[in-house]
Amino acid sequence: MEDFLNSIIFSNPIRNYLIVLGIVLFVFFIRRVLSKSLASGLFKLIKHWSPTIQQHEFVELLLRPLEYFLLLTAFIMGSNHLVFPPELNITIYNRSNDPYTLHMLLQTLLQITFSLTVIWILLRLMDFVALILEKKADLTEDKTDNQFIVFFRDFFKAIMIIIGGMVLINILFGQHIVEKLVAGLGIGAAALALAAKESIENLIGSFIIFSDKPFRVGDSVKVDAFQGTVEKIGLRSTRIRTLEKTFVTVPNKKMVDSVLDNLSLRTQQRVAVKLELAADTPSDGAAKVVRGIQDYLSKHEDVEPGYSVSLFDFTKDSFVLQVIYMTNILENAAYVKLREDVNFAAIRILQENGVKLAMKTDTPPVQ
Repeated sequence: MEDFLNSIIFSNPIRNYLIVLGIVLFVFFIRRVLSKSLASGLFKLIKHWSPTIQQHEFVELLLRPLEYFLLLTAFIMGSNHLVFPPELNITIYNRSNDPYTLHMLLQTLLQITFSLTVIWILLRLMDFVALILEKKADLTEDKTDNQFIVFFRDFFKAIMIIIGGMVLINILFGQHIVEKLVAGLGIGAAALALAAKESIENLIGSFIIFSDKPFRVGDSVKVDAFQGTVEKIGLRSTRIRTLEKTFVTVPNKKMVDSVLDNLSLRTQQRVAVKLELAADTPSDGAAKVVRGIQDYLSKHEDVEPGYSVSLFDFTKDSFVLQVIYMTNILENAAYVKLREDVNFAAIRILQENGVKLAMKTDTPPVQ
């Protein structure tokens, strides 16, 4: 048995292969338990930041990346017991008389995978910090804090991804390439700014939105041909759920440059209705209709003082009454119900006074 364990295969005794396999399999089978234990221990250290955060929320964020991290760590530790076989260390290509071998390729792939796992963990930690801040922001009446949290979470995650990209470039091409990239930023800044002009403008637009606060998440807005509820303000664009329940993405630059009507900031809503009375309506009948509608509006609790009911215009076929009133009702369903009540009242008043609406007459074509 001892001779078998000491047998050499590809420059390594079988004993070492079994040790590596045992370490990896052991960690593989206990990875979930170990990941939960690590996440729970880390949660206890930071729990005082926000007592409202539940442990399972933190564990769910870190569980998957921690599992991969533990497996990679186990594999790296185990591979230290092995010597890469010289007979497999073939040259893939030569770079400046420096051969790039299979062993170097595998090491590079392992470094890339490990780096991506660490970046993944850091991104999840950012999500957790944002979750803590969102929980605290939900306790305040001002929802602007929630917008800031989402915006800066995405902003710092973008920075982390850029840093991670630089780390991967360093692994793949060496530090000298990274130094050249950093040195070339001054030369290429103008070209980069020109190429990313629209993205930079949208990023500036997002900062303007957060500083000037023309609207917030949850506001009902109208911009150009779109009207709906703001669901998210991102680094590059604003997402709006329209009245048709479609999901529209509007660049932040357009949100800033366009004429934007924030319907949620209205203090009142205006209603204007025109009634075209038949041309044979007697003057006293029209006057009774005007007084009847005025009396109804004066008694309605949701109609503000300052309403107007008047004989507004004449046409060859009708007398035009115009009804204008204001209401403090902003919720759409209640607003529609108010308009319906006033319209039914107007119909009833017309019927009580024997007044009919004008009939549309089409001019016959000339023969």
